[in-house]
Amino acid sequence: MQSVAAALDRLGELAASPTVAKLAAAFESAGHELALVGGPVRDAFLGRSTNDLDFTTDATPDEILAIVKPIADAHWDIGRAFGTIGAKVAGETVEITTYRADSYDGDSRKPEVVFGSSLEDDLTRRDFTVNALALRLPRLELVDPSGGVEDLLAKTLRTPAAPEISFGDDPLRMLRAARFSAQLGFEVEDGTREAMTALASEIDRISAERVRDELSKLLLTSAPRGGIRLLVESGLADRVIPEIPALRLEIDEHHHHKDVYEHSLTVLDQAIDYEASRKTLDSPDLIVRLAALLHDIGKPATRRLERGGAVSFHHHDLVGAKLARKRLRALRFDNDTIAAVSRLIELHLRFFGYADAAWTDSAVRRYVRDAGDQLERLHILTRADVTTRNRRKADRLGFAYDDLEERIAVLAEEEELAAVRPELDGQQIMELLGVRPGPVVGEAYRFLLELRLDEGPIGADAAAERLRTWWASREAS
Repeated sequence: MQSVAAALDRLGELAASPTVAKLAAAFESAGHELALVGGPVRDAFLGRSTNDLDFTTDATPDEILAIVKPIADAHWDIGRAFGTIGAKVAGETVEITTYRADSYDGDSRKPEVVFGSSLEDDLTRRDFTVNALALRLPRLELVDPSGGVEDLLAKTLRTPAAPEISFGDDPLRMLRAARFSAQLGFEVEDGTREAMTALASEIDRISAERVRDELSKLLLTSAPRGGIRLLVESGLADRVIPEIPALRLEIDEHHHHKDVYEHSLTVLDQAIDYEASRKTLDSPDLIVRLAALLHDIGKPATRRLERGGAVSFHHHDLVGAKLARKRLRALRFDNDTIAAVSRLIELHLRFFGYADAAWTDSAVRRYVRDAGDQLERLHILTRADVTTRNRRKADRLGFAYDDLEERIAVLAEEEELAAVRPELDGQQIMELLGVRPGPVVGEAYRFLLELRLDEGPIGADAAAERLRTWWASREAS
């Protein structure tokens, strides 16, 4: 946390930058107010760098366009209905929004946009006091009508208005509380937290797309665990992703198993660590994090209490993959994300037999084939899924996975494992067997693929001979 004086110095430097200075001069010349607002001002106090420049003004969208056009490299009005104009000024992208006050009519899933009349009114209708800070330009006056600086110093999240009013205006702010809590490492003030619990059902008014985007932003923070806990404890998770609170399974005195909810949060933490340390994916990676959080959601439906105090979760991987597909579709995730996450969940248990008995090369090839382009994410998820406190067991599993990755690397180098294909293509199959395109070509192709996975490269001549033998036996039967 920066001192107030240091934060003001940083804001002064930002205001002197070509982009901000050019905009400030243009709006002042046109007789309109302009203020740097929200994240850039907050981050100056936190000592964090910012990539977004957000401004607010008393100018209407049409007036903003008229002021910006002469000084912008480019401009766009895709957010015009919400009072926002985007532009590129002096090489930087900016957004400029008319003073506004969003509200809901009680039934709508989208906010009604009402333009405001003053900067102070605009700020008091924002989500949290730490985001309700502005710097008037060009005179560099800090505007803080709700005590945001004090809350920054106290690392507290609080709404500028009464939380019941703020969350009533936009229920998505309850999810934003969880996200900012995780992103900034702040505590949500007691009254705000209580309102989240009392008004949790109001989140049903928000579109699935907006909920999805906010959940994604939470998961992409460096430490999302606290935000997820807040969603579960407030009851919001029951409304937007109920599979997570359902992981809190009752454990009786006779049947014992690990706490699935806590285990899933730990897997998420560890997946984030592996994602960063391996440096094989662009970090943060939403697919890895969704798969880590959801990998055991099939357990509640598959739990069986066995004799002797054991508990089983047979086929929870397959059930979990199905549940994940259903939930992610409901949240309007794209098809590629849904397919990748559900595939990882389906495969997340595959490795654990490897530590007990060495796999054949054929089994290793199938592991790679089944993972496809999700192999690196599967490596991360599988390693993260080891949460045992038994150091000997953890080391054994870690060494076993090291061995598996080494074998994959060796086979990949020897056999071009990432592109495993039969040694004859469809055209060659048809010529060899004297058949036309049809289902039989697919059967022959699958036969050759299984042969390739079982035995590795055997050469086109040997593959052709084996295919003739297969075809003869098939015709005879």
